[in-house]
Amino acid sequence: MQIDEELTFKKLEIFLAFMRSGNLSRAAAELDTSTVSVHRALHSLENALRCPLFRREGRKLTPLESAHVLEDRAQKLIADMLDTVRLTREAAGFSAERFKLGALYSLTVKTVPQLIMGLKLRRSTLNIDLILGSNIDLLYRLKNLELDAILVSLNDSVNDPDCESLPLFRDDIFLAVPVDSPFANQAEVDLAELREATFITLTQGFATHQDALRVFRQAGFAPQVAMQVNDIFTLLSMVSSGVGYALLPGRIAAVYENRVRLIPLEARYRMQQQIGVVFLKSRERDPNLLALLAECRMYAKRRDG
Repeated sequence: MQIDEELTFKKLEIFLAFMRSGNLSRAAAELDTSTVSVHRALHSLENALRCPLFRREGRKLTPLESAHVLEDRAQKLIADMLDTVRLTREAAGFSAERFKLGALYSLTVKTVPQLIMGLKLRRSTLNIDLILGSNIDLLYRLKNLELDAILVSLNDSVNDPDCESLPLFRDDIFLAVPVDSPFANQAEVDLAELREATFITLTQGFATHQDALRVFRQAGFAPQVAMQVNDIFTLLSMVSSGVGYALLPGRIAAVYENRVRLIPLEARYRMQQQIGVVFLKSRERDPNLLALLAECRMYAKRRDG
């Protein structure tokens, strides 16, 4: 037996409202519709099922045993369908109870905590998972629906036709040196003077690694790299221990501030990173994402102010 096209979930919802109220007028009031619409839906439901559900006594409808059987099964069916819709939307990332946010390590100093606190105020029941990584890694995970949004450097590595972005702020690149370095008290530094110095860098894929290479090219030399690390905090620890210098964004100034100094580069070497949030165009109407974007706009205004 094929399911008749007149048998719809909406008609089952109307039927259940009538069974709860026992009255056409009360069912219509509950559903914010007319008694005629309720009566028409019940009659259409009987036609779709090819069996009577009610005994008609004038304008009164008295449920038959068939109606009570349908009521019991329809309640379960509607509950299952609502759960199915919820799970389907969550699998697609829409209005899920969890929000998976990707970010650069360096943004966890100030930016990420402030955005998460603001997002929690907007959606208090939302659970937020924070995943850290490089620009390239985070974009890959975003495109594979493993992340809902990413906070990254808006450079060529995240230019993608499937994605949209919202800028947050710009950040200068500095020379990071230990506090006992001869450069520690300089107002600015000529990077070309450090062509014989040892440097520590992030691994490829990180925006700061790419930006540092551009600055070194401007200074006319390839750095002597002692080691590459996978996160900016390990890199700062190495700088503070005197293992080498590094080129780093200003947003990490508060980390190891008693052991590391960030020295501005001379104007000819200066470079800025544009930090922003990236998300899939297909997800731009998701309520959780809209809440994050609203908070990002507020954050950007506070920084500009």
